[in-house]
Amino acid sequence: MENTSEIIFDKLVYSCAFETYRGNEEFIPDHFLGFQISGETHAFHDQGKTIVKENTVVLVRKNQLIRTIKYPSEKEKYQFISINLDIETLRQYATENKIVMDAPFAGNQKLFFEPDDFFRGYFQSLIPYVDKTKEVTLRLAILKIREAIELILQSNPDFKNLLFDFSEPHKIDLKEFMNKNFMFNVSVEAFAKLTGRSLSGFKRDFNKTFNKTPKQWLKEKRLEEAYYLIRHKQKKPSDIYLDLGFENLSHFYYSFKRKYGMTTSEV
Repeated sequence: MENTSEIIFDKLVYSCAFETYRGNEEFIPDHFLGFQISGETHAFHDQGKTIVKENTVVLVRKNQLIRTIKYPSEKEKYQFISINLDIETLRQYATENKIVMDAPFAGNQKLFFEPDDFFRGYFQSLIPYVDKTKEVTLRLAILKIREAIELILQSNPDFKNLLFDFSEPHKIDLKEFMNKNFMFNVSVEAFAKLTGRSLSGFKRDFNKTFNKTPKQWLKEKRLEEAYYLIRHKQKKPSDIYLDLGFENLSHFYYSFKRKYGMTTSEV
């Protein structure tokens, strides 16, 4: 299996795969605008599953956890290109243009755009950088990010309330969040940030809520879910261990037997 994910310049990322490829869990710290050149991306998040089809433009919101599976088409390799809308550029753009959000953004998870001539032309203009037929200066990179911002606002002015919301994540309900996101194999620091807490505050609140450390609770929760899927849904361990946040199958087998006193086949 051959897969590549290449950073062309600081904020432009090009992904390519010739066979079905499972991506890693990802904490998305910045908004990004992406275009599915060919193939499909299946993205799993706390609200379910989103399929990004070929020739689709998508705006992905910051501060969330996502897991992806990348599928080539029958005739084409998988290709996805994205540009990060970093907070520094967004702040500067908002200041220069005197933009202030006037209400919380009320949109949902699935932020798709019709791939009109403007968006097509924009992503087509990025291909020479992917093909390495053109050098990228810092000034040009910033201009391309600004162009993406202009196109998003042109498509819907209300997106200013999404792009230019610079407030820190609010402190959210810890129990609800963790029960929705326990399967993501990311750091405790990422969980803390996503729930609007410092690392020490997260650990303190976690212990009050669950009477366990984050690592203890995550391991037990994942094993409980595994038991349910194997016992009641007849799932194979090899099909679920990655989806439940385990890094390798042997560790999953060891942890499962240690907790339940039996192997998965005995269940």
